[in-house]
Amino acid sequence: MVPQLEELIRDSSNIVFFGGAGVSTESGIPDFRSVDGLYHQKFDYPPEVMLSHSFFMRHTEEFYRFYREKLIVHGAKPNAAHLRLAALEREGRLKAVVTQNIDGLHQAAGSRRVYELHGSTLRNYCMKCGKFYDVDFIDKSQGIPRCTECGGIVKPDVVLYEEGLDPDTLEGAVRAIEGADLLIVGGTSLAVYPAAGLLQYFHGRNLVVINKQPTPADHMASLVLNMPIGRALSADSE
Repeated sequence: MVPQLEELIRDSSNIVFFGGAGVSTESGIPDFRSVDGLYHQKFDYPPEVMLSHSFFMRHTEEFYRFYREKLIVHGAKPNAAHLRLAALEREGRLKAVVTQNIDGLHQAAGSRRVYELHGSTLRNYCMKCGKFYDVDFIDKSQGIPRCTECGGIVKPDVVLYEEGLDPDTLEGAVRAIEGADLLIVGGTSLAVYPAAGLLQYFHGRNLVVINKQPTPADHMASLVLNMPIGRALSADSE
């Protein structure tokens, strides 16, 4: 374990975790900007273009081809970081998880209060009538997935580029961060806005940053750990 981190956790009663893609890489999900990540794959268009609202509207079938291949994850399981955070919530220390990830692994690990800033691949809705569909419906569909009730397009509940964050989710995340005495930031480069801007709402005692690479928040942190987040959070890590 990391003694300095464990001491901060023990001394805190209102912990909030703010995480990004690096939290899920240890579950086998590539992050967007790593060497093996989504941004280093070869497609007809850059990923940030294909994951934009305008591309979805203009090239819908191509969007879904990319989406099925790269954003739907098969067989991923929660890792040590997800499990530790869920355990801290059960202990009453951790009050919320704020995540930029769309894979649902925090909930799979047992976390209950999770603010998914960018939505989830596990939820999909008909754009016309609102009927809910699970991820398997999208995965197994061909071409553009259509609602079985009204024929409308079934769209993932994922925030695309050019789309705004859900106001209720954003408000909940802000309130959680404002009330935290310890904010643990992990697995994120803090390069994606407006999500990264949420750190400005933290006024608690201690900020911890856990990331393999330096981040813009390092200079404000009480503790910076440049290591895999699963190793840092695992109770038996060395």
